[in-house]
Amino acid sequence: MAKHVCPWWMAYTFDNPLRRIFHKPEEIFAPYLQEGMTAIDLGCGMGYFSIGMAKLVGESGKVLSVDLQQQMLDTLMQRARKAGVASRITPLLCDESNIGNHDEVDFALAFWMEHETPDEFNFFKQVHATLKESGTLLLAEPKLHVTGGEFQKTLTIAHNTGFKRIGSPMISLSHAALLEKQ
Repeated sequence: MAKHVCPWWMAYTFDNPLRRIFHKPEEIFAPYLQEGMTAIDLGCGMGYFSIGMAKLVGESGKVLSVDLQQQMLDTLMQRARKAGVASRITPLLCDESNIGNHDEVDFALAFWMEHETPDEFNFFKQVHATLKESGTLLLAEPKLHVTGGEFQKTLTIAHNTGFKRIGSPMISLSHAALLEKQ
């Protein structure tokens, strides 16, 4: 797959209130997140999903929001303060080959970003290392950028790094899979 990073300013075109028509974070993540959990939002952008996840993990939970671009993280924290969940979110700057070392998490999200990683195998190995035993990763890729065949190749790479597919959530405009750490 072509590796390209979405410019921070372009995120305004899809990370806005109209997105709730297609992607309601509270509905998408409710089956996977509970009060007190720790989650990681990989490629969090301006925080559309991080904020929804922070609401679900509650006061005793936390969300690690990871992105390559400081401008994305700055906007995320402005939005998180406005939503009243900033204390539950930790913004973390990463680089294209390393998501960083983090505490183990219960749940990981890679939403419309995995196709931008330069080394898929390395990415999944790092996510695997970040998850607690039997932790889950929700992987979603945009149908407009990623073909079904490309998504299947990605799932094969994930399998080869220690993930098992345990579900196929229906997410609008997306190829999606729920993966469990083995």
